[in-house]
Amino acid sequence: MTLYESVADLPLEIESCSFEPHERETSSDFTRVTTEISLRGGGEVGKGEDVTYDAEDQHGLAELEFGLTGTYTLDSFSEALSDLDLFPVGPSREDFRHYRQWAFESAALDLALRQAGTDLAAVLDRTPEPVRFVVSTRLGDPPSADRVREWLDINPELGFKLDATPEWDDELVSELAETERVRIVDMKAEYGEAEVGQSPNPELYRRVADAMPEVVIEDPAYTDETATVLDSVRERVSWDAPITGVESVESRPFEPEWLNIKPSRFGTVESLFDALEYCAEHGIRLYGGGQFELGVGRGQIQLLASLFYPDGPNDVAPRSYNDPEPTAGLQSSPLPALTVEGFRWE
Repeated sequence: MTLYESVADLPLEIESCSFEPHERETSSDFTRVTTEISLRGGGEVGKGEDVTYDAEDQHGLAELEFGLTGTYTLDSFSEALSDLDLFPVGPSREDFRHYRQWAFESAALDLALRQAGTDLAAVLDRTPEPVRFVVSTRLGDPPSADRVREWLDINPELGFKLDATPEWDDELVSELAETERVRIVDMKAEYGEAEVGQSPNPELYRRVADAMPEVVIEDPAYTDETATVLDSVRERVSWDAPITGVESVESRPFEPEWLNIKPSRFGTVESLFDALEYCAEHGIRLYGGGQFELGVGRGQIQLLASLFYPDGPNDVAPRSYNDPEPTAGLQSSPLPALTVEGFRWE
Protein backbone atom coordinates (compact mmCIF):
# COMPACT_ATOMS: atom_id res chain seq x y z
CA MET A 1 0.00 0.00 0.00
CA THR A 2 1.36 3.43 -0.92
CA LEU A 3 1.50 6.31 1.52
CA TYR A 4 -1.41 8.01 -0.18
CA GLU A 5 -3.51 4.83 -0.27
CA SER A 6 -3.13 4.73 3.53
CA VAL A 7 -5.12 7.96 3.85
CA ALA A 8 -7.10 8.31 0.60
CA ASP A 9 -10.18 6.42 1.80
CA LEU A 10 -10.45 8.06 5.23
CA PRO A 11 -14.10 9.14 5.70
CA LEU A 12 -14.58 12.89 5.97
CA GLU A 13 -17.63 14.83 7.11
CA ILE A 14 -17.54 18.62 6.65
CA GLU A 15 -20.24 20.82 8.18
CA SER A 16 -18.62 24.27 8.09
CA CYS A 17 -15.49 26.22 7.29
CA SER A 18 -13.98 29.31 8.92
CA PHE A 19 -10.87 31.47 8.59
CA GLU A 20 -8.58 33.08 11.18
CA PRO A 21 -5.93 35.58 9.98
CA HIS A 22 -2.51 35.87 11.61
CA GLU A 23 0.08 38.63 11.27
CA ARG A 24 3.63 38.99 12.63
CA GLU A 25 6.87 40.84 11.95
CA THR A 26 9.75 38.61 10.88
CA SER A 27 13.54 38.45 10.88
CA SER A 28 13.49 38.93 7.09
CA ASP A 29 12.17 42.49 7.39
CA PHE A 30 8.62 41.92 6.22
CA THR A 31 5.21 41.54 7.83
CA ARG A 32 4.01 37.95 7.46
CA VAL A 33 0.29 37.39 6.94
CA THR A 34 -1.19 33.88 6.90
CA THR A 35 -4.67 32.43 7.37
CA GLU A 36 -5.57 29.42 9.48
CA ILE A 37 -8.39 27.38 7.92
CA SER A 38 -10.72 25.38 10.16
CA LEU A 39 -12.98 22.64 8.81
CA ARG A 40 -15.62 21.36 11.25
CA GLY A 41 -17.63 18.18 11.29
CA GLY A 42 -18.66 15.33 13.57
CA GLY A 43 -17.73 17.30 16.65
CA GLU A 44 -14.11 17.72 15.49
CA VAL A 45 -12.05 20.54 14.00
CA GLY A 46 -9.36 20.07 11.37
CA LYS A 47 -6.87 22.86 10.70
CA GLY A 48 -4.54 23.92 7.91
CA GLU A 49 -2.67 27.12 7.12
CA ASP A 50 -2.59 29.16 3.92
CA VAL A 51 0.98 30.45 3.53
CA THR A 52 0.33 32.50 0.38
CA TYR A 53 2.75 35.44 0.62
CA ASP A 54 0.65 38.25 -0.83
CA ALA A 55 -1.33 40.01 1.93
CA GLU A 56 -4.09 41.08 -0.46
CA ASP A 57 -4.59 37.49 -1.56
CA GLN A 58 -4.79 36.50 2.10
CA HIS A 59 -7.35 39.15 3.00
CA GLY A 60 -9.45 38.11 -0.02
CA LEU A 61 -9.82 34.59 1.38
CA ALA A 62 -12.56 35.87 3.72
CA GLU A 63 -14.73 36.42 0.62
CA LEU A 64 -14.55 32.77 -0.44
CA GLU A 65 -17.87 30.92 -0.54
CA PHE A 66 -16.63 27.50 0.50
CA GLY A 67 -19.47 25.38 -0.93
CA LEU A 68 -17.95 22.00 -0.06
CA THR A 69 -19.89 20.84 2.97
CA GLY A 70 -20.91 17.21 2.81
CA THR A 71 -19.61 13.66 3.08
CA TYR A 72 -16.41 12.59 1.33
CA THR A 73 -13.33 10.47 1.48
CA LEU A 74 -10.10 12.43 1.69
CA ASP A 75 -9.48 11.57 -1.97
CA SER A 76 -12.92 12.64 -3.23
CA PHE A 77 -12.61 15.90 -1.26
CA SER A 78 -9.30 16.59 -2.99
CA GLU A 79 -10.96 16.03 -6.37
CA ALA A 80 -13.86 18.35 -5.48
CA LEU A 81 -11.47 20.98 -4.17
CA SER A 82 -9.51 20.92 -7.42
CA ASP A 83 -12.66 21.98 -9.28
CA LEU A 84 -13.19 25.05 -7.07
CA ASP A 85 -11.63 28.47 -7.63
CA LEU A 86 -10.13 29.22 -4.22
CA PHE A 87 -9.16 32.81 -5.06
CA PRO A 88 -11.92 35.41 -4.89
CA VAL A 89 -9.00 37.86 -5.10
CA GLY A 90 -5.86 37.04 -7.09
CA PRO A 91 -3.75 35.02 -7.10
CA SER A 92 -0.86 37.39 -7.58
CA ARG A 93 1.28 34.32 -8.49
CA GLU A 94 0.07 31.08 -10.04
CA ASP A 95 2.04 28.90 -7.60
CA PHE A 96 -0.11 30.32 -4.81
CA ARG A 97 -2.92 28.07 -6.08
CA HIS A 98 -0.91 25.12 -4.77
CA TYR A 99 -0.36 26.90 -1.46
CA ARG A 100 -4.08 27.40 -0.92
CA GLN A 101 -5.04 23.90 -2.04
CA TRP A 102 -2.55 22.51 0.45
CA ALA A 103 -4.08 24.63 3.23
CA PHE A 104 -7.51 23.06 2.65
CA GLU A 105 -6.13 19.55 2.07
CA SER A 106 -4.02 19.62 5.23
CA ALA A 107 -7.08 20.79 7.18
CA ALA A 108 -9.11 17.96 5.65
CA LEU A 109 -6.42 15.39 6.50
CA ASP A 110 -6.34 16.68 10.08
CA LEU A 111 -10.14 16.49 10.34
CA ALA A 112 -10.42 13.03 8.78
CA LEU A 113 -7.79 11.64 11.16
CA ARG A 114 -9.50 13.23 14.15
CA GLN A 115 -12.90 11.92 13.10
CA ALA A 116 -11.31 8.47 12.91
CA GLY A 117 -9.73 8.92 16.35
CA THR A 118 -6.19 8.40 15.08
CA ASP A 119 -3.03 10.25 14.04
CA LEU A 120 -0.88 10.46 10.92
CA ALA A 121 2.01 8.41 12.31
CA ALA A 122 -0.29 5.50 13.17
CA VAL A 123 -2.06 5.50 9.82
CA LEU A 124 1.25 5.59 7.90
CA ASP A 125 2.82 3.05 10.30
CA ARG A 126 5.77 5.34 11.00
CA THR A 127 7.42 6.24 14.29
CA PRO A 128 7.96 9.94 15.14
CA GLU A 129 11.62 10.82 15.76
CA PRO A 130 13.24 13.91 17.33
CA VAL A 131 13.68 16.64 14.72
CA ARG A 132 17.01 18.30 14.08
CA PHE A 133 16.54 21.90 12.95
CA VAL A 134 18.54 24.87 11.73
CA VAL A 135 17.89 28.59 12.01
CA SER A 136 17.10 30.39 8.75
CA THR A 137 18.14 34.01 8.51
CA ARG A 138 19.34 36.76 6.22
CA LEU A 139 22.49 38.73 7.00
CA GLY A 140 21.36 42.32 6.48
CA ASP A 141 22.22 45.02 3.97
CA PRO A 142 25.13 45.25 3.69
CA PRO A 143 25.52 41.64 4.80
CA SER A 144 27.61 40.76 7.82
CA ALA A 145 28.09 37.81 10.15
CA ASP A 146 26.70 39.82 13.08
CA ARG A 147 23.36 38.02 13.22
CA VAL A 148 25.01 34.60 13.17
CA ARG A 149 27.31 35.70 15.99
CA GLU A 150 24.35 36.98 18.02
CA TRP A 151 22.63 33.61 17.78
CA LEU A 152 25.81 31.70 18.55
CA ASP A 153 26.43 33.84 21.62
CA ILE A 154 23.01 32.66 22.83
CA ASN A 155 23.39 29.04 21.72
CA PRO A 156 26.74 27.92 20.25
CA GLU A 157 25.21 24.61 19.05
CA LEU A 158 22.82 26.17 16.53
CA GLY A 159 23.13 25.39 12.83
CA PHE A 160 22.14 27.84 10.09
CA LYS A 161 20.49 28.10 6.71
CA LEU A 162 21.58 31.39 5.15
CA ASP A 163 20.31 33.32 2.12
CA ALA A 164 23.25 34.37 -0.04
CA THR A 165 23.42 37.63 -1.98
CA PRO A 166 25.92 38.95 -4.56
CA GLU A 167 27.49 41.11 -1.82
CA TRP A 168 28.91 38.04 -0.07
CA ASP A 169 32.65 38.66 -0.54
CA ASP A 170 35.60 36.43 0.32
CA GLU A 171 35.97 37.96 3.77
CA LEU A 172 32.35 37.36 4.78
CA VAL A 173 32.25 33.83 3.38
CA SER A 174 35.48 33.02 5.22
CA GLU A 175 34.07 34.43 8.45
CA LEU A 176 30.92 32.34 8.09
CA ALA A 177 32.95 29.24 7.30
CA GLU A 178 35.03 29.74 10.44
CA THR A 179 31.93 29.33 12.61
CA GLU A 180 31.54 25.76 11.29
CA ARG A 181 27.79 26.13 11.94
CA VAL A 182 26.45 26.85 8.44
CA ARG A 183 24.54 23.87 7.05
CA ILE A 184 22.75 25.27 3.97
CA VAL A 185 23.37 28.28 1.75
CA ASP A 186 20.34 29.26 -0.34
CA MET A 187 21.21 30.92 -3.66
CA LYS A 188 17.55 31.88 -4.37
CA ALA A 189 18.09 31.54 -8.13
CA GLU A 190 14.99 29.42 -8.83
CA TYR A 191 12.37 31.93 -7.68
CA GLY A 192 11.48 33.44 -11.04
CA GLU A 193 10.15 36.97 -10.62
CA ALA A 194 9.65 36.71 -6.86
CA GLU A 195 11.19 39.60 -4.94
CA VAL A 196 13.69 37.35 -3.16
CA GLY A 197 15.01 35.88 -6.42
CA GLN A 198 18.73 36.16 -7.30
CA SER A 199 20.47 35.93 -10.67
CA PRO A 200 22.87 33.07 -11.51
CA ASN A 201 26.27 33.84 -10.02
CA PRO A 202 29.09 31.36 -10.76
CA GLU A 203 31.62 33.39 -8.74
CA LEU A 204 29.42 33.31 -5.65
CA TYR A 205 28.70 29.60 -6.11
CA ARG A 206 32.41 28.82 -6.34
CA ARG A 207 33.25 31.05 -3.38
CA VAL A 208 30.75 29.26 -1.14
CA ALA A 209 31.53 25.78 -2.47
CA ASP A 210 35.27 26.17 -1.87
CA ALA A 211 35.09 27.84 1.54
CA MET A 212 32.39 25.54 2.98
CA PRO A 213 33.01 22.03 1.62
CA GLU A 214 30.28 20.42 3.74
CA VAL A 215 27.50 22.93 3.07
CA VAL A 216 24.40 22.07 1.03
CA ILE A 217 23.98 24.56 -1.84
CA GLU A 218 20.28 25.20 -2.40
CA ASP A 219 18.50 26.54 -5.49
CA PRO A 220 21.43 27.53 -7.67
CA ALA A 221 20.64 28.18 -11.33
CA TYR A 222 22.15 25.54 -13.60
CA THR A 223 23.33 27.44 -16.68
CA ASP A 224 26.20 27.26 -19.15
CA GLU A 225 28.08 29.68 -16.89
CA THR A 226 27.42 27.85 -13.60
CA ALA A 227 27.51 24.23 -14.80
CA THR A 228 31.24 23.75 -14.21
CA VAL A 229 30.95 24.81 -10.58
CA LEU A 230 27.77 22.87 -9.87
CA ASP A 231 28.89 19.68 -11.61
CA SER A 232 31.88 19.59 -9.28
CA VAL A 233 29.64 19.63 -6.19
CA ARG A 234 26.62 17.68 -7.41
CA GLU A 235 26.52 15.60 -4.24
CA ARG A 236 25.53 18.66 -2.22
CA VAL A 237 23.31 20.62 -4.60
CA SER A 238 19.69 20.85 -3.50
CA TRP A 239 16.51 22.33 -4.92
CA ASP A 240 13.50 23.89 -3.25
CA ALA A 241 11.39 26.37 -5.23
CA PRO A 242 10.99 24.19 -8.36
CA ILE A 243 10.00 21.06 -6.44
CA THR A 244 6.23 20.58 -6.79
CA GLY A 245 5.92 16.84 -7.45
CA VAL A 246 7.67 13.80 -8.90
CA GLU A 247 7.87 15.26 -12.41
CA SER A 248 9.66 18.33 -11.12
CA VAL A 249 12.26 16.15 -9.41
CA GLU A 250 12.81 14.20 -12.63
CA SER A 251 13.20 17.44 -14.59
CA ARG A 252 16.26 18.64 -12.65
CA PRO A 253 19.46 18.87 -14.77
CA PHE A 254 20.83 15.88 -12.84
CA GLU A 255 19.33 13.54 -10.27
CA PRO A 256 19.59 15.42 -6.98
CA GLU A 257 21.03 13.96 -3.82
CA TRP A 258 19.26 16.58 -1.68
CA LEU A 259 15.84 18.25 -1.78
CA ASN A 260 14.03 20.78 0.41
CA ILE A 261 10.43 19.65 0.97
CA LYS A 262 7.85 22.41 1.42
CA PRO A 263 4.41 20.73 1.45
CA SER A 264 2.53 23.80 0.22
CA ARG A 265 4.43 23.69 -3.08
CA PHE A 266 2.88 20.29 -3.86
CA GLY A 267 -0.73 21.39 -3.52
CA THR A 268 -2.20 17.98 -2.72
CA VAL A 269 -1.51 15.32 -0.13
CA GLU A 270 -1.23 12.79 -2.96
CA SER A 271 1.47 14.75 -4.79
CA LEU A 272 3.49 15.23 -1.59
CA PHE A 273 3.26 11.58 -0.55
CA ASP A 274 4.13 10.34 -4.05
CA ALA A 275 7.24 12.56 -4.03
CA LEU A 276 8.29 11.32 -0.58
CA GLU A 277 8.11 7.73 -1.80
CA TYR A 278 9.98 8.56 -5.01
CA CYS A 279 12.79 10.18 -3.04
CA ALA A 280 13.04 7.21 -0.68
CA GLU A 281 13.25 4.82 -3.64
CA HIS A 282 15.99 6.91 -5.30
CA GLY A 283 18.05 7.58 -2.18
CA ILE A 284 17.46 11.35 -2.27
CA ARG A 285 18.11 12.93 1.11
CA LEU A 286 15.47 15.35 2.36
CA TYR A 287 15.01 18.20 4.78
CA GLY A 288 11.96 20.28 5.60
CA GLY A 289 11.49 23.91 4.63
CA GLY A 290 9.55 26.62 6.43
CA GLN A 291 7.60 29.58 5.10
CA PHE A 292 7.19 31.72 8.22
CA GLU A 293 4.08 29.78 9.29
CA LEU A 294 2.23 31.55 12.11
CA GLY A 295 -0.33 28.87 12.99
CA VAL A 296 -0.86 25.14 12.74
CA GLY A 297 1.21 24.89 9.56
CA ARG A 298 4.47 25.12 11.51
CA GLY A 299 3.64 22.07 13.56
CA GLN A 300 2.55 20.18 10.46
CA ILE A 301 5.89 20.66 8.71
CA GLN A 302 7.65 19.66 11.93
CA LEU A 303 5.56 16.48 12.06
CA LEU A 304 6.41 15.58 8.47
CA ALA A 305 10.08 16.09 9.29
CA SER A 306 9.69 13.86 12.34
CA LEU A 307 8.18 11.07 10.24
CA PHE A 308 10.30 11.27 7.08
CA TYR A 309 13.57 13.22 7.49
CA PRO A 310 14.23 13.87 11.20
CA ASP A 311 18.02 14.03 10.85
CA GLY A 312 18.11 16.49 7.94
CA PRO A 313 19.11 20.15 8.35
CA ASN A 314 15.44 21.02 8.70
CA ASP A 315 14.39 24.64 8.30
CA VAL A 316 11.50 24.05 10.71
CA ALA A 317 12.71 25.80 13.87
CA PRO A 318 10.09 26.93 16.40
CA ARG A 319 8.34 30.15 15.33
CA SER A 320 10.21 32.37 17.79
CA TYR A 321 13.42 31.86 15.80
CA ASN A 322 11.78 33.97 13.07
CA ASP A 323 11.26 36.97 15.35
CA PRO A 324 13.07 40.19 14.36
CA GLU A 325 15.67 39.89 17.14
CA PRO A 326 17.49 36.83 18.54
CA THR A 327 16.09 35.71 21.89
CA ALA A 328 17.51 33.54 24.66
CA GLY A 329 15.69 30.60 26.22
CA LEU A 330 14.30 29.03 23.04
CA GLN A 331 13.98 25.29 22.42
CA SER A 332 17.29 23.82 21.28
CA SER A 333 17.65 21.29 18.48
CA PRO A 334 16.41 18.59 18.30
CA LEU A 335 12.70 19.01 18.90
CA PRO A 336 11.37 16.09 20.97
CA ALA A 337 9.23 13.51 19.18
CA LEU A 338 5.50 13.88 19.77
CA THR A 339 2.36 11.93 18.95
CA VAL A 340 -0.73 14.11 18.61
CA GLU A 341 -4.13 13.12 17.24
CA GLY A 342 -4.82 14.20 13.68
CA PHE A 343 -2.27 15.96 11.50
CA ARG A 344 -0.71 17.99 14.32
CA TRP A 345 2.58 18.41 16.13
CA GLU A 346 1.42 20.83 18.81
